[in-house]
Amino acid sequence: MTVLVAAAVLIAAVTHASWNALAHTIKDQLVAFTLIVGGAAVIGAVAACFAPLPKAGAWPYLVASALLHVGYQALLMRSFSLGDFGQMYPIARGTAPMVVTALAAVFVGETLNRWQLAGVALASVGLVGVALWGIRGSGSVPHWPALLAALATGLSIAAYTVVDGVGVRASGTPVGYIAWLMVLEGILVPWYAFRVHRGELLRKLRPYAARGAVGAVLSISAYGLILWAQTRAPLAPVAALRESSIIVGAAIGALFFKERFGGPRIAAAGLMVVGIGLMLRAS
Repeated sequence: MTVLVAAAVLIAAVTHASWNALAHTIKDQLVAFTLIVGGAAVIGAVAACFAPLPKAGAWPYLVASALLHVGYQALLMRSFSLGDFGQMYPIARGTAPMVVTALAAVFVGETLNRWQLAGVALASVGLVGVALWGIRGSGSVPHWPALLAALATGLSIAAYTVVDGVGVRASGTPVGYIAWLMVLEGILVPWYAFRVHRGELLRKLRPYAARGAVGAVLSISAYGLILWAQTRAPLAPVAALRESSIIVGAAIGALFFKERFGGPRIAAAGLMVVGIGLMLRAS
């Protein structure tokens, strides 16, 4: 992984944590995700008019990824509605990198050298540390429905990461791939929200329109950078580095939602930095 690719993924991590935090500020999570996903679909539709059409071999992956993303969004909404942002976000994101490592080895044939594997492992230990501190720091018995929803979210993240890693490489156009992915996944969530809220939907969306627009721009920017990075580096290191968004998410939770950060999260951030250094050394 080059420094340029690592920088792109780190920027994506910050923007990803930011749009998740924006979504968390909207009490009705279906409204939040309708605005963000719907806004990203509009941006994607505009981009699709100017970007090359993905090659035929990428379309099965696009359809599969759109469905996986919708499942991920439903699980993430459920997680946010059941638990604290600073707890649910790290658990959901922290379970993905090692699963991606295994899936990429089995289905894509990507094997890591010792430095890359050590970097992914150290980064993952840091991420799991943040997640576990989120549970312990809550001072109460874990809320198991919230915990299970967050873990399921992490598995869905790993699944769409591998699918998109293969699909974007087959597409021949990262911009075209992300544009059509946003369009495809952007249809289902607003449609479901319309069925749930019907005539009340516009009234519910209006107060949060500006927040949703910002979230949509952050969302499509974050994942566009990740897809580009997946064409330049193995999937597992990109996935591990992307989840540094957990550190950003924990900081956002502490600063804006008055949730605990604590010494163990600082130590976890340190492990993440060492892991990043090993992944860069591997290049």
